[in-house]
Amino acid sequence: MFYRPADGHGLPHSPFNAIVSPRPIGWISTRDAAGQNNLAPYSFFNAVAYVPPQVMFASTSAKADRGDTKDSVANIRETGVFCVNIVEYAMRDAMNASSAPLDREQDEFETAGITPTPCSEIDCARVGNAPASLECRMTQIIKLEGESNYAVFGEVVGVHIRDDTLVEGRFDVTRFHPLSRMGYRDYTRVRDVFELRRPGD
Repeated sequence: MFYRPADGHGLPHSPFNAIVSPRPIGWISTRDAAGQNNLAPYSFFNAVAYVPPQVMFASTSAKADRGDTKDSVANIRETGVFCVNIVEYAMRDAMNASSAPLDREQDEFETAGITPTPCSEIDCARVGNAPASLECRMTQIIKLEGESNYAVFGEVVGVHIRDDTLVEGRFDVTRFHPLSRMGYRDYTRVRDVFELRRPGD
């Protein structure tokens, strides 16, 4: 099969997300200028640089009460900060609950049954019992092709690591099984890990 995205694929559902998978989930927490918390998962998320450490996520839709984007991007525009919380398998239901299309005045932490924990370096809440959280200062927001598509980049200025995820000085994902997004409504979790040494190591 071959198709041009501009012409359509002819399938019951788009295969694009299933092809580009699994994708890590950035559980993005933000706060608006008035102090209202927001929490939402994004599967267009990744780390993009080591020094200084940087991450990105992309938002691809809009809400009527936010104009051209959603709460996360709107809040980051106002405050310039956000926190990326890593999602473990055990938190899958809370993560899913926080994806509900709520009004901007509603708090997803409360909806998902999560107690917000203060960040250390930025004025933002984080998921306190997440395996890890990355406090970020926004470096740029880039408008992408297509309606309501934005990529947000941030420099990591603070890192929280849950103690039980450290084994002999290494962050061990087998201790919590990171949740990843597949296509459609499918998810997976990391359970099997193996090592490959690069040529020249």
